[in-house]
Amino acid sequence: MKLNSRLTAAVAAVAAVASLAACGGVKDDGGSAAASGNSVITIGTTDKITSLDPAGSYDNGSYAVQIQVFPFLYAQNYGTSELSADIAADDGTWSSDGTEFTVKLKSGLKFANGDALTASDVKFSYDRIKTINDENGPSSLLANIESVTAKDDTTVVFKDSVPFDVTLKQVMSSPAGPIVDEQVFAADKLTDSDTIVSKKAFAGPYSLTSFKLNEALAYEKNASYQGLTPAKNDAVQVKYFADASNLKLAVQQGQVDVAYRSLTPTDIDDLSKDSKVKVVKGPGGEERLLVFNMKIQPYGSAQPDADAAKAKAVRQAVANLIDRTELSEKVYKGTYTPMYSFIPDGLLGHSDTLKETYGDGNGKPSADKAKAVLAAAGVTTPVDLKLQYNGDHYGSSSADEYAAIKTQLESSGLFTVDLQQTEWTQYNKARVVTEDSNGSYPVYQLGWFPDYSDPDNYLSPFFRDGNFVNNGYSNSEINDLIVKQAGEKDENARKGVLEQIQKLETDDLSTIPLLQGNQVAVTGSSVSGVTLDASFRFRYASVTKG
Repeated sequence: MKLNSRLTAAVAAVAAVASLAACGGVKDDGGSAAASGNSVITIGTTDKITSLDPAGSYDNGSYAVQIQVFPFLYAQNYGTSELSADIAADDGTWSSDGTEFTVKLKSGLKFANGDALTASDVKFSYDRIKTINDENGPSSLLANIESVTAKDDTTVVFKDSVPFDVTLKQVMSSPAGPIVDEQVFAADKLTDSDTIVSKKAFAGPYSLTSFKLNEALAYEKNASYQGLTPAKNDAVQVKYFADASNLKLAVQQGQVDVAYRSLTPTDIDDLSKDSKVKVVKGPGGEERLLVFNMKIQPYGSAQPDADAAKAKAVRQAVANLIDRTELSEKVYKGTYTPMYSFIPDGLLGHSDTLKETYGDGNGKPSADKAKAVLAAAGVTTPVDLKLQYNGDHYGSSSADEYAAIKTQLESSGLFTVDLQQTEWTQYNKARVVTEDSNGSYPVYQLGWFPDYSDPDNYLSPFFRDGNFVNNGYSNSEINDLIVKQAGEKDENARKGVLEQIQKLETDDLSTIPLLQGNQVAVTGSSVSGVTLDASFRFRYASVTKG
């Protein structure tokens, strides 16, 4: 009976793989992704991919693919927040003055296509991200790196503008850190996914054997991988769902082995009572926030009636009216908790400055304080506010979240809110301020899934000059303090700088943190090894099915 059950499962798994590979015209190069029954893991998600090229994306959906197929110099091992060598051969060494960091590579490294992986590829990978400088890419993470030099095939030297930079190795483990094949990728422009897949330009735990954007992906174990986390399974299939309700049904019915991002809070609650599945939770770090476009928000610098004092008053009035507890309990059923700081709870420098400064001082809103700050600045009310959100990337509960925010702002009589939603691929482009555009959304939703477990990752991408948010914000004092904390080796001294940055930003309010959330995955009862740890990423290599 057991033998027949295993045979049936194997046939079903192979059939599912074949079905996925055929879906929507997926290209398949004849790889062995559908090879071996129970070793094939099927994963479902609603996350969307922006680009397979690391230089052209800085979002969770894209990085969820990249972290499986590209190697890093350093990465987090399962179950720890400490960095370990991935394709590096050692922990790296600083020069005596702290301006150069030298990394030795393991010898004999290769890409899946047979190309040698050398220090030249490492230099190429970092250089091209800065050269391309894509508006939706991770180049802002490389702000401290002045140059990268390949001294020989296995020696790389990073010149850093911040002596003894405590964030450098973290950045190497981030979306700016994937090592790509210089014989396949272009040096000065993005490389398309078909080229990357067909030329097998992978040296991570897996290779992609087929790729259909936001429909289906097929991975096979990369036998040439010499890094930190070799795959325990032979193949992985990923299926992309249009909405959370279909993803929930898929994991309940066994059509996928793992459902990861983004089930609704109601779905998670329901599934936790279903004996056929398991709910796996990991540490927090995810953030949901409001972003102000400093150019086109009310009284922004590009508006005909531009007035910096009035613009700040509008931001502060919004902060006085937000009820995070309502969002947490009524919309997210406690799966997200109120966030009153720019650095989340659990990290060095966390301080609830927003709770102390805005609303009633205890986390509740205050219409009286909002009215007073607008009146003091001479702002005529009600203020017309265009507020944008996205449901296909940040989850279907975003509609309820932003409907609640609209009600919170309008019930005061101080704002009239025009609430709109845009599909993610357009949203992610239209939100940014560039040299040629002031952006399209005066105030908008953003989510943040950290690149590494360090407070800097909640500051540099948001507030440092050239930041990823690209909302037209700049404050030279905050910028200098962010640089200072990155080079501060004394923890108490660094904590003081981090707290100072948050106090300044609490007054400026270019963004308003709303909620902090945990990681959640749902698996079939026979699935093991799903680890959601301090890396803040779901890596497929540890997953097995028996």
